[in-house]
Amino acid sequence: MHEIELRSSAFNDHALIPNEYSHAAGDASPPLEWSNVPDETAELVLLCEDPDAPTGTFVHWLLAGIPPETEGLDAGESPTEAVEGRNDYGATGYGGPHPPVGDRPHRYFFRLAALSEPSGLEPGFTAEDYREAIEEKVIGTGTLVGTFGR
Repeated sequence: MHEIELRSSAFNDHALIPNEYSHAAGDASPPLEWSNVPDETAELVLLCEDPDAPTGTFVHWLLAGIPPETEGLDAGESPTEAVEGRNDYGATGYGGPHPPVGDRPHRYFFRLAALSEPSGLEPGFTAEDYREAIEEKVIGTGTLVGTFGR
């Protein structure tokens, strides 16, 4: 599996996500940058989820159809060509961290995957749709973990 380098200018790996990218602050996605995408990539897809949520893994962001030549996303940006999925807040696009008050800080996994062929995902797709669509198409991955507590 090809390793993609995924990073953010807003926080380091396993470090605190700034409040400005939280649910309470208006759900602006953090800036992301990546490199080392496989040459044969047909599409990039992005997932952000919190495995520490009290009710089980909570999906914060699903994004598909990212052109392979894209090298990152500015804060609050989704590429116009991209297709946004439905997060567990019930909305499309990015939904920022909002763990229960007093919980230990939760971990937020941003996972970028390079696909060998298009995912075929449509607007409003779910995490289940995402997992089914990318199965056996992933040729590279990168992960960035941020933390957040209230």
